[in-house]
Amino acid sequence: MAVIGHVEWVEFARVDRVPRPGEIVHAEETWEEPAGGGAVAAVQLAKLAGRATLYTAFGNDDLGRKARAGLEALGLEVEAVVRPYPQRRCFVYIDGTGERTITTIGERLGPNGDDPLPWEGLAETVGVYFTAGDAAALRAGRSARVLVATSRVLADLTRAHVELDAVVGSANDAAERYAVGELEPPPRFAVATAGSSGGTFLSADGKAGSYPAEPPPGPVVDTYGSGDSFAAGLTFGLAEGYEIREALDLAARCGAAALTGRGAYQGQLWLSSPGGAAGPRRKS
Repeated sequence: MAVIGHVEWVEFARVDRVPRPGEIVHAEETWEEPAGGGAVAAVQLAKLAGRATLYTAFGNDDLGRKARAGLEALGLEVEAVVRPYPQRRCFVYIDGTGERTITTIGERLGPNGDDPLPWEGLAETVGVYFTAGDAAALRAGRSARVLVATSRVLADLTRAHVELDAVVGSANDAAERYAVGELEPPPRFAVATAGSSGGTFLSADGKAGSYPAEPPPGPVVDTYGSGDSFAAGLTFGLAEGYEIREALDLAARCGAAALTGRGAYQGQLWLSSPGGAAGPRRKS
């Protein structure tokens, strides 16, 4: 499994509520770690598949170096270039309900297809999830058995003209909405998540369906990384040959599990967890 995507150095602050304009609030707890959509999905894939590679780009500063070291310590195989820019950062509020509010700082850094990375290895990869990079990087990802992408980079996907097995985004976030006809060729599946309401999917042949939300396996700690963990579960399921509803079942469990841990990785679902195996509940 692999991810082609971005990394952010994230500073978290747990507060009772996000401050109103002009207000000061006190942080009950703070911590920092490397995260961002590409990193979170890659770590979740590694927990499901046993290993995963992240193709990415880091900034040329101390935070970029710390981010790489932190991700390798989490067990990722990291293939990366260094850009002559500061590492992208985020500030994240976690409020009393566990909801996250994110401020990004700096340019999103992704890999390009002409970067000196071992792109040929993707031909031996069963599943790739894409969050950042140029059209050539996305085309390299297409050499894998399954290619899934976030609709947050829809403009990049549109320019690439690459067939996706799935495009996934949030029905509640205008920046992630996908409308039929926006991608050519059309993806096999378009998935729209709706949090505790579950979500919907639409196949290329026009068949629509929905899936239920998975109850969190414990108290909700914070929502950061839930959507990226969902996308990783969907990528893993499709790559393993699950039928779409089985893949969404696994994805929903990954997203729900992520709610129960602090920060990006603590609650993520493992291949074999205290709640049972992470595979499909039904056979195809």
